Amino acid sequence: MLAGLGVIAFSLTFPSTVWGLESFGPWSLVAVRSTLAALVAGCFLLAGRVPLPERRHWAGLAVVACGVVIGFPLLTTLALRTSTTSHAAVVVGLLPLTTATLAAVRTGRRPSRAFWVAAVSGAVVVLGFTLQQSGGSFSAGDLYLFGALLVCAAGYTEGGRLAALMPGWQVIGWALVLCLPLMAVGSAVSLSFEPVHLTAHGVIGLVWVAAGSTFFGLYVWYRGMAAIGIPKASQLQLAQPLLTLFWAVVLLGETVPVAAPIAAVAVLVCIAVTQRAKS
Repeated sequence: MLAGLGVIAFSLTFPSTVWGLESFGPWSLVAVRSTLAALVAGCFLLAGRVPLPERRHWAGLAVVACGVVIGFPLLTTLALRTSTTSHAAVVVGLLPLTTATLAAVRTGRRPSRAFWVAAVSGAVVVLGFTLQQSGGSFSAGDLYLFGALLVCAAGYTEGGRLAALMPGWQVIGWALVLCLPLMAVGSAVSLSFEPVHLTAHGVIGLVWVAAGSTFFGLYVWYRGMAAIGIPKASQLQLAQPLLTLFWAVVLLGETVPVAAPIAAVAVLVCIAVTQRAKS
C-alpha cells in the first residue's frame, strides 16, 4: 500500500511539472523544488532530533541525491519542454525493469524466471506503446528521458537498500539536505537569468513537485520498498504511466491514445504476475 501510494504521488509529477513550467524556467523549477523539499525535510529531521547518519551511509545517500533529487527531476523537466506528458509517461514506464536490473546487480538477489518474464513483458508493452505513438522513432526528448531512467533507477535501488537500515523518510530527508547548499545556490543563479511569471497553475505545480512528489512520495516509496523488496516494488511502477495519462487528460486536457486501454490491461497483468513471483 505504501509503495502504491508512492506511485500515485509520482504519477502527478509530470503534469505538475508542466504546470510549474508555466511560471518558471526548467533550471529554476528544478532548483527551487529541491530547495523547498530540502527545507521541509530539514524541519522534520530537526523536529525529530534525528542524529546524523553513520559515515558508511553517506555514499549511498549521495547516490540517492544525484539520482532522484537532482538527475531525474532535471532530465525529465528538460524533456517536457518538447515532449508531451503522455509521451514522457510511457517512456518512463521502463523504469521498473531498469530498477529491478540494477537492484539484482547491486544486492546480489536473483528474482525468479517468472518474475523476469513478466517484467520484460511489461517493459515491451510500454516500449511498443511509445514507439507506436511516436511513429516508430524516438524524439529528441527521449534522450533526456532514457538518461533519467538510469539515474533514477540507481537512486531507487540505493534508497531501497538504505531504507532497510533506517526509516525511509530519513533516507530521502538526508539526501535532500545533502543537496541543499547546491540547490540554494542554483536557485539564486537560475532565478536571476530565467524569467518568472507567477500563475496559479505554476505555484500549485511547484508546491506539488516539492512537497508531494519529492518528499512525501519518496518517503512512502522507500518505506514500501523496504517492506516488500526493491524488485517487486519497482514493478508497481508499471501502472505509473497509465495513471499519468489519466492526469494528463484531467489536468492538462491532453488526448488519450486509443491504444492506452489495451496497454493498461496488459501492464496490469504483468504487475499481477510480478507480485506473485518468488524472489
